[in-house]
Amino acid sequence: MTEPSRAALPATTDYPAAERLDLVEDLHGHAVADPYRWLEDPADPRTAAWSAAQDDLTRSWLDAMPGRDSLGARVSELMRTGSVGVPVWRAGRAFYTRRDPDQDLPVLYVRVDGVERVLLDPSALDPTGRTTLDRWSPSREGTRLAYQVSVGGDEHSLLHVVDVDSGELLDGPIDRCRYSPVGWLPGGEEFFYVRRLDPALVPEDERQFHRRVWRHRVGTPATTDLNVHGDDLDHTYYYGLSVSEDGRWLVVNGAPGTVRRDSVWIADLRGTAELRPVLSADQGAQCSAWVEADGRLYLLTSLDAPRFRLCAADPTTPTEWTELIAEDPDSVLDAAVPLDGSLVVVRTRHAVSELHLHGADGAHLRQVDLPGTGSLHGLSTADELTLANRDVLWFGWSDFVTPTSVHRFSLSTGAVTLDTAPPGAVTLPDLSTTQISYLSPDGTTVRMFVVSGSRHPDLPRPTLLTGYGGFAVGRGPGYSATTLAWVEAGGVWAHASLRGGDEEGEEWHEAGMRSRKQNVFDDFHAAAERLIADGWTTPQQLSITGGSNGGLLVGAALTQRPELYAAVVCSAPLLDMVRYENFLLGRLWAEEYGSAAVPEELGWLLAYSPYHRVRPGVEYPSVLFTVFESDSRVDPNHARKTCAALQHATASDPTKHPVLIRRETEVGHAGRSVSRTVGLAVDQLTFLAWATGLEL
Repeated sequence: MTEPSRAALPATTDYPAAERLDLVEDLHGHAVADPYRWLEDPADPRTAAWSAAQDDLTRSWLDAMPGRDSLGARVSELMRTGSVGVPVWRAGRAFYTRRDPDQDLPVLYVRVDGVERVLLDPSALDPTGRTTLDRWSPSREGTRLAYQVSVGGDEHSLLHVVDVDSGELLDGPIDRCRYSPVGWLPGGEEFFYVRRLDPALVPEDERQFHRRVWRHRVGTPATTDLNVHGDDLDHTYYYGLSVSEDGRWLVVNGAPGTVRRDSVWIADLRGTAELRPVLSADQGAQCSAWVEADGRLYLLTSLDAPRFRLCAADPTTPTEWTELIAEDPDSVLDAAVPLDGSLVVVRTRHAVSELHLHGADGAHLRQVDLPGTGSLHGLSTADELTLANRDVLWFGWSDFVTPTSVHRFSLSTGAVTLDTAPPGAVTLPDLSTTQISYLSPDGTTVRMFVVSGSRHPDLPRPTLLTGYGGFAVGRGPGYSATTLAWVEAGGVWAHASLRGGDEEGEEWHEAGMRSRKQNVFDDFHAAAERLIADGWTTPQQLSITGGSNGGLLVGAALTQRPELYAAVVCSAPLLDMVRYENFLLGRLWAEEYGSAAVPEELGWLLAYSPYHRVRPGVEYPSVLFTVFESDSRVDPNHARKTCAALQHATASDPTKHPVLIRRETEVGHAGRSVSRTVGLAVDQLTFLAWATGLEL
């Protein structure tokens, strides 16, 4: 095939030596080879030496690739829009985050009587940029703030409480609070939260789990907290919670691991405070439940409605539901917020957000016009103690070419207006976004966003295709500096809304999980073939990228259809699907993928497990794995093992189609600073541009 033109890079690629073990296990009658088992142990001297040699090799390539400086400058510029968060109102005080153009991390602000001041700056806490603000929650009166921070990307949040007016530290740090919800009681003296048990009290391999709901009094030792809920449930349960504004009702929802089956409980804190069941996970439905200021218990649920419906109940009789808004056959009901006697509802139609206005009885009144075809998030209304703007809904808004801003919808005027623009002004490229439909091999219609310099293909161009396809996680239009930089340089960017996500409801998710996981990969291959057939690109110009479950997606793509793709960036991936349950949070995902401990399910996993599908003598595309050593979700050993396997097996010329692994320390799976984000993006995009012939 014709190779894209490339600037001169290292003339040879001598991959670091990696011992191949003669390790074959009989698993339910399957002979399963694992020649790189030793790379699972980061403390093994062989792993340390191999990783260090890979670091040197990878940097010798990435640092030599053309266009790095100009790309880095442009990505940095496009990120100078900064960011702004939707305000949370407490007793007339507005709490919100903002990242100014020159800042590395968002800062939390409070505005009181029109005067803004910094409440919490992660960079001031830690100038190294390793500390991130994971979550925050002001008390009902707006006088106290519970916040959680973690260091080095480990996501092991530490909870603190500060006085909003004085800045005095009132409590904390309380450890083992990973992304804990906080439900304040009126008065700001107590709150409910979620914390793991003392690791000394549980088996060593279960220390990531065993969460409980606790009641805490500010300023007292966490060891004296009241254990409210969780002792009799599976140790993998995660919990959410909320407290009604009047402090009477505590609502707890929970599910084992990442399964999409919720249990819901409610307690009358003015009565026995006993948590009574509202919904059981055995009923097989998702449900978000909360008590609003109007006194009703609201339930947004997939029970008997895969695209969700909204119900209401009297909290004193919480199992007697009345349906307010029925399931829609062509959109997904995402959120609902009471607003001054009405209901404002967010729907997603084929991954695009819509805003609808309903009466208190659920009757549809009208659709609210939004700024364009994009994504809406972060709904917020004034609380009962905020006297002004009682008829206003605030929300975040973005599309592929518009930075996230905050808008407001006024019930009295019926208008949507800009409330807060992003703090930085940048020159944005003039690009076009379109959504196309295509057929997967089984005849299922799938949709894909395409961002390019023109609405229709003019000539085949270097193209970057991405997707996710798992855990009922969907992605709609959203601002991305990397997307804009790629397309501005002359490329095409595409995102496929694959099965396994939630773009079309829970049935769409279930169609891409467990025994049906291959549907996700088929949807992705079909997206690539459609881009080629329409003239957007060619196999020699087509690159793919994905992270986490999306890393599994592109790992499966490159091992199933290596001839279809020129280059792959595989980030923080799951790749050894036989042993994934043995590491970090892996055991939580058996409901999504299946378990190797079950004979039939092992067959599903082996059918696509990328590590086990690497075959010698195959011409594989250029591959860059990116991993993060402090990742507390997906173990970097997946990428290490598969990288070694590909380096050993590929029949491609390594000077033209290298297999590399890039690793970072002191950063994890999720939050990171802007500077680290830019550094990662530059390495990934220059690699893909070099491999597909895109001149930066």
